[in-house]
Amino acid sequence: MAAYATLPSAETTMQQANHPFVGMWVTADNTVRHELLPNGRYVEARGNREGAYRGRYVVTGTHIEYWDDTGFTADGDFVEPNTLHHGGMVLHRRQRPSTPTSP
Repeated sequence: MAAYATLPSAETTMQQANHPFVGMWVTADNTVRHELLPNGRYVEARGNREGAYRGRYVVTGTHIEYWDDTGFTADGDFVEPNTLHHGGMVLHRRQRPSTPTSP
């Protein structure tokens, strides 16, 4: 009997919008880029291939589970607030440039 991964429910997906890990995560060489969207979806770029992988994700505590739209599954752990270990890679949060304030 084959084991099947349980997909996150719509309610769980909507709760993801409030977790602190939403945003862009990149390897040191910028080759792999994960964008965790607030709607419980992610987009992963590899090298020059934007949107190489897309799917759903769920964060539970500091653990993340991915369900790619093609059926591939993966996971990872946020080991520090700005560091994600995923698939043998280390990704860091990409800080958005600050926007100048009006005087």
